[in-house]
Amino acid sequence: MPAVLGFAVFKAYPIAASFWISLTTGGGDAPRFAGLANYERLLTDPLFWTALQNTALILVVQVPLMLGLALLVALGLNSSKVLLRPLWRLGVFMPSLTGLVAAGVMFSVILNHDAGVLNWLLSLFGVDPVNWLGSPFWARVGVVLVITWHYTGYNAVMYLAGLQGIPKELYEAAMVDGAGPVRRFFAVTLPQLRPILLLTVVLSTIGTLQLFDEPYVLTGGGPDNSTLTVTMYLYDNGFTFFDFGYASALAYALALIVSVLGILQVRLMGERR
Repeated sequence: MPAVLGFAVFKAYPIAASFWISLTTGGGDAPRFAGLANYERLLTDPLFWTALQNTALILVVQVPLMLGLALLVALGLNSSKVLLRPLWRLGVFMPSLTGLVAAGVMFSVILNHDAGVLNWLLSLFGVDPVNWLGSPFWARVGVVLVITWHYTGYNAVMYLAGLQGIPKELYEAAMVDGAGPVRRFFAVTLPQLRPILLLTVVLSTIGTLQLFDEPYVLTGGGPDNSTLTVTMYLYDNGFTFFDFGYASALAYALALIVSVLGILQVRLMGERR
């Protein structure tokens, strides 16, 4: 009963109340029932589609890049030839312990056009300064850099745990059959990591679709709305313009997108029976 009450009060009621708010219009103490007007507005709102496009672009680029790097790092840390492996594992995981706002502030300094460390390093190789946060293209690259830096180590540790759980007998049998390192990776390692790969893909997709802190701190959604995400647009409508009905409709639209993508990923990457 305590668990049921906790779920009802802190989960079920807010979800139901949010759906009711999405059917209303007008702020303050006198919201008016508007039916599906907020959802109809959403379908014709160009700024929502811009935010969704930005979020999808970051998702398509950042998630494969991050998870690919995480897998490479995990394979390296799992090698017995690496010295001081516990120290390297700690160093890889530490960025994920940094607060998202702190990471955003730190990278806003690193990516500064005039006095940033990254542009200073590029200048040593004769490269002109890059307007990381003032150009639509490079602003998106900057957001991807922050997310990749922050979460690669977290996913690498998950992959490392999966690698250490693969029976060595499978590799020995593959070697007896004449399989080389590449063949063993695709025939033994990847199939054994499938559950963890699925978990990280789903969690990373959900996290990227809910992206807020990094672009909010780095760029504020600019320049020219090039880094505006769905959750940032939701926040602006709810807490800047106090249009809670439309903000709730945006939240439900995002929840629907997350659910559909999650189901598709489980269908495509789940175990075949």
